[in-house]
Amino acid sequence: MTRPLTIALDGMGGDIGPDVVVPAALRVLKTATEAMRLILVGQEDILSARLTQLKAKDHPGIVIRHASQLVNMDESPAQALRVKKDSSMRVAINLVKQGEANACVSAGNTGALMATARFVLKTLPGIDRPAICTTLPTVRGHTRVLDLGANVDSKAEHLLQFAVMGSVLAEVNGIRRPRVGLLNIGEEDIKGNEQVKDAAQLLAASDLNYIGFVEGDGVYLDEVDVVVCDGFVGNVALKSSEGVAKLIRHYLTQEFKRNPLTRLAGLVALPVLRAFRRRIDPRRYNGASLLGLQGIVVKSHGGADALAFANAIQVAVLEAQQAVPQRIDAHLAALHAARQAL
Repeated sequence: MTRPLTIALDGMGGDIGPDVVVPAALRVLKTATEAMRLILVGQEDILSARLTQLKAKDHPGIVIRHASQLVNMDESPAQALRVKKDSSMRVAINLVKQGEANACVSAGNTGALMATARFVLKTLPGIDRPAICTTLPTVRGHTRVLDLGANVDSKAEHLLQFAVMGSVLAEVNGIRRPRVGLLNIGEEDIKGNEQVKDAAQLLAASDLNYIGFVEGDGVYLDEVDVVVCDGFVGNVALKSSEGVAKLIRHYLTQEFKRNPLTRLAGLVALPVLRAFRRRIDPRRYNGASLLGLQGIVVKSHGGADALAFANAIQVAVLEAQQAVPQRIDAHLAALHAARQAL
């Protein structure tokens, strides 16, 4: 009998842990359209108690795997890797390595997750460094951005590898020949540092649908399907965008509360405001992929609620169904063969 799709969940990771992970797991199973099994990894008594509270103690789609330790959100990656060998994070990743799970999802410490995943799963042949990739909304759809902080001194060759990985992820999300752009301070060929200029030459010579440089505002204007950048730049861009979104929400709230007339206007505009909030709700885009590994690992935001964590699980499900690491491996092999033929 074929084993159901299985996802290992770090049940203790993040700011909230089991109080988010367990309800999120039940939410996913409730809407699943195919056989699925979720492995809750963590302290068995706590996870079992939470399932009992939610009247799901004997849910057929959930298995608990005990792990005696947990990785703190402020713990150093080296400490987590060296000392926390029975952490919920490490055990969940081990399940992927051992073939017991098709993917792993964790809301835990990003640095520890990347370090542990890289140590346990290793990188794909042809990948020097894994990258963190997430999906962002645009005026007409979505774009994938990487790297978002795993690598802060990427070379041109690394940016090419990021482009390949991002393109594969865009393809499994239904985009044919995804447009790839390099994040830069201008669209002209003369703009940018040597790292970006060298990467542009590599991308132009590849079989990717490279369209050139893209500026920061172009990320949200549907100019590209994949945005490639160094992790330092990508993380700053992402955090800046999050800050602007919070600023807009703050100003709108202030203006609608300014006086009785603006409060009335706010009531009239409430349906539009709610629709707007849904479209840019970060919970809908939760789940950053750790690409370039010989296994699937998805990072949820540490403060995610059940809806957001459920979305991160769905990201892992799609990547497992579409065999993303294998697709990346095949694309890299083809790229290497084409280079050798020159």
